Amino acid sequence: MDTHIGSVDGPALAAANGTVGCPASAPGCPMASTPAQPASTLTAGEASLGRHLARRLVQVGVGDVFAVPGDFNLTLLDHLIAEPGLRLVGCCNELNAGYAADGYARARGVGACAVTFTVGGLSVLNAIAGAYSENLPVICIAGGPNSNDYGTNRILHHTIGLPDFSQELRCFQTVTCHQAVVTNLDDAHEQIDTAIATALRESKPVYLSISCNLPGLPHPTFSRDPVPFFLSPRMSNKMGLEAAVEATVEFLNKAVKPVIVGGPKLRVAKAGKAFVDLVDASGYAYAVMPSAKGLVPETHPHFIGTYWGAVSTAFCAEIVESADAYLFAGPIFNDYSSVGYSFLLKKDKAIIVQPERVIVGNGPAFGCVMMKEFLSELAKRVKKNTTAYENYKRIFVPEGQPPDSEPNEPLRVNVLFKHVQKMLTGDSAVIAETGDSWFNCQKLKLPEGCGYEFQMQYGSIGWSVGALLGYAQGANNKRVIACIGDGSFQVTAQDVSTMLRCQQNSIIFLINNGGYTIEVEIHDGPYNVIKNWNYTGLVDAIHNGEGKCWTSKVKCEEELTAAIETALGEKKDCLCFIEVIAHKDDTSKELLEWGSRVSAANSRPPNPQ
Repeated sequence: MDTHIGSVDGPALAAANGTVGCPASAPGCPMASTPAQPASTLTAGEASLGRHLARRLVQVGVGDVFAVPGDFNLTLLDHLIAEPGLRLVGCCNELNAGYAADGYARARGVGACAVTFTVGGLSVLNAIAGAYSENLPVICIAGGPNSNDYGTNRILHHTIGLPDFSQELRCFQTVTCHQAVVTNLDDAHEQIDTAIATALRESKPVYLSISCNLPGLPHPTFSRDPVPFFLSPRMSNKMGLEAAVEATVEFLNKAVKPVIVGGPKLRVAKAGKAFVDLVDASGYAYAVMPSAKGLVPETHPHFIGTYWGAVSTAFCAEIVESADAYLFAGPIFNDYSSVGYSFLLKKDKAIIVQPERVIVGNGPAFGCVMMKEFLSELAKRVKKNTTAYENYKRIFVPEGQPPDSEPNEPLRVNVLFKHVQKMLTGDSAVIAETGDSWFNCQKLKLPEGCGYEFQMQYGSIGWSVGALLGYAQGANNKRVIACIGDGSFQVTAQDVSTMLRCQQNSIIFLINNGGYTIEVEIHDGPYNVIKNWNYTGLVDAIHNGEGKCWTSKVKCEEELTAAIETALGEKKDCLCFIEVIAHKDDTSKELLEWGSRVSAANSRPPNPQ
């Protein structure tokens, strides 16, 4: 069984010598450039906690740590900077550092951020909660108080004025899968290794607090380079696997028009290839849930689009909901993904495959069955049945194109995304911010190899700016295109500055429509109107002549096509920021439908007592 850490199926991204991520010689973000040393016995001065942590991060695939300095983490940051293969990326605030670690984990399989005690920890907390909801292994490192201050009656700065230092820890307990507070060297080695291993094993964030006086201290447990991790693979219970496959084969083989739908937990299970193998073997039509877009190929002939209830790709919902059996691999069913709980699905027709569990219809259920193994075994035994796909081909009508624009006609959002579609290649990736970009980007047809990320479960506006920083840093072989609304951008705009420092060449489409459009369609009010900014002027001010940056404001299709041509040509090595002026009521039809259904779900009256 594959034990690698990576994307959906990805191989390990870090070599044993730790040379990962951007090359050490790349300018922009401070980083030591000394060559990596072979494993050996270390001198007393080298055998420190800080060095051990830095080496561990490199070994598991972290090449960049997103950090905000504070007095409790400064010594630790010195050790991270000194580590070959590890780059310290200074962010403008902790929230964006957490979002960047989230984006990096999507690109590389694991991410890390470093903050200071409490004021930094509570600031990054929202981003860590988002990573938890999206099943991303993020290692959140907080510099803690001097070890001598624990257990005393002292009141420290960066606290709420009580001699209790556990507030930060207690806040992280509900949004991380493991917490460790390192206050002595004797068990620091074990605590650090356990925390990192747990993040990788559970695919969830962990919290690691390290007292500020410990990073530079030597200890015998750090006297040799750490041995690279070997994480014992989780194996299926063989009897359970056999029983689950048997029950599923019987269920599917008697169906007339079964289909398969991929969900977001395909990433956690690293089951993307096994999913496609099952599609190939079965001949079923297959779709993805919106939060699984980008996890499986959209170029396969049996792909029928995004299944999102009433706002699905045309003809997709009809095929899925009319099927007499549907296998969902790694789904998350919530109010957003079900369009206000309006799916037309029946439990007795569904097979739900989670990373470690299979439920067939109304029962039976099988535990300790790994999704990847299950899908692979199922592919060997299921009968080929192309009925649903043939039905899809019969009813399918190709999608129309937006009408041509008149000369200098105000730019429509559907025209913008027509041109975004033309920009996509296998060397691209798309980041979609919470809002109408969710719906417009879902309609993009991704070429083979094109990445795609958005934060559907948590849906925190502003996520995309930090996530773009982190994803672009981790996937430095791709040019990332981000679609961000003006309201979201106002939350986290500062770290465009960090993108420039790191010499990133992403393309940001800032959609300026004067407010929180997604919230307008759920429930309108004056609070959804925001102060308009001169967004290109703001980015120019952040640029301030340092780094490579190009901005443009476009109001019609002619200006848009010229801007895209410049961004892909003359300014291909620059961070390109294109402000798109759109009408405040110019939204996708999918948002109109989705917003009304979510509004209805939100406004249900209390049940009778």
